[in-house]
Amino acid sequence: MTRRSSSYSERADGMFGPTFVTDRFAECTGLRAWLTAMLDFEAALARAQADTGLLDRQTAERIARECVPENFDPDSIAARAAESATPVIPLVRDLAERLPPEVASRVHRGATSQDVVDTAAMLVARTSLDLVLEELRGVADECARLAREHRHSLMTGRTLLQQALPTTFGRKAAGWLTGVVESAEALARVRRHRLAVQLGGPVGTLATLGNEGDRVVSALAGRLGLAEPVLPWHTDRTRVGELASALGTVAGTLGKIAVDVELGAQTELGELAEGHAGGSSAMPHKRNPVRAVRVTAATRRVPGLVATLLGAMPQEHERGAGSWQSEWEPFTELLRLTGSAATLTRELLTELRVDTTAMRTNLDLTGGALLAERVSAELAPHLGARRSERLVSELAGRARENAGGLRAELLDDPTVRSVLSRERVTELTEPGDYLGSSELFLGRALEAYTRWKETTTGDPGL
Repeated sequence: MTRRSSSYSERADGMFGPTFVTDRFAECTGLRAWLTAMLDFEAALARAQADTGLLDRQTAERIARECVPENFDPDSIAARAAESATPVIPLVRDLAERLPPEVASRVHRGATSQDVVDTAAMLVARTSLDLVLEELRGVADECARLAREHRHSLMTGRTLLQQALPTTFGRKAAGWLTGVVESAEALARVRRHRLAVQLGGPVGTLATLGNEGDRVVSALAGRLGLAEPVLPWHTDRTRVGELASALGTVAGTLGKIAVDVELGAQTELGELAEGHAGGSSAMPHKRNPVRAVRVTAATRRVPGLVATLLGAMPQEHERGAGSWQSEWEPFTELLRLTGSAATLTRELLTELRVDTTAMRTNLDLTGGALLAERVSAELAPHLGARRSERLVSELAGRARENAGGLRAELLDDPTVRSVLSRERVTELTEPGDYLGSSELFLGRALEAYTRWKETTTGDPGL
């Protein structure tokens, strides 16, 4: 009979797991979730064979009635899986023990261990992706709100961590928004079209089912709500690779947001702050951007997981000898980490505090030095391009040494004043007048977001 261990925990992920993985995604990718998905496969397989006349309906329903997670001990199955390098053998054995011999002999007919695990992976992924996409929708909503609210909030744009040119915080948030929408769209395409049932038997021919194999695959796909593949995909891991890549892109997009928040929250900048900031064990004055740190920590682990899944794609003959098994934990972790990062990012942005005064103060630190490019272009028709560039560069260097700002140096320079009036120098060094197409780009991002929201309303994957 089924062996039961003394205890069961969804959060069997050690001391550090909860830092990276939220309860919601721990549950939908945990032991019980995988067990449920494998049992759903076995129940649907029996019913699909009844649908095609390979099994009488009474026997199929008898098997399906036993495919209830509460009837099984996932800890025991996981422990015994090591003996055969697959959890399916102990699972099928436990299922068969619950049935009369004449019914037990019909369990798992025509299928192999990989059919069960691969299809279960698609089912676990579907549940997880629905949640990930839900969270991404929330992240996008918050990015759009910030873009609208701060479309005129001036700040310094930075390149190589140095002040570069003026921008707005709304434009930065619009950049976040576009990344989230586009990566969510790619993930949704995988969710809609690339999660497929796997049923091929030992070598992908379904010989045990005679000439009815393709009909059983079709019936099984219909019952599980998964796509029907062109043929069994035992060693064609394209679907897994596509899913891994799409999740990796989402994680990278979320990681970008987290890094921007971490940098903006530095004491010397003070432009951003988390509404829920964490403390330090040694420094009571600190307000650490904890959610951003957790997102960064989770998303930095993702590229390695994606690489493992892509590296496992070349598999031997009709079943991978270790490469298939190498997918299981990275696959699960990828869903967990990306989904949890989406949740944490949504929470982070919902409570994000934006200090527009600090942004303006930082923008004015150089007294208009960020507008050196603009001033040089204004002087070029009068002094020549090379001379004007050298002059403005010299004045900008003098401004750094004297801490008086570029505007002051321009106003004191006789060559500049011979060409530009005081009013014109002031105009040229006003950052709000040098934003280019920032407002246009922000508007386009919001329009694309609105179209995305409208077209995905009611989508099961969004």
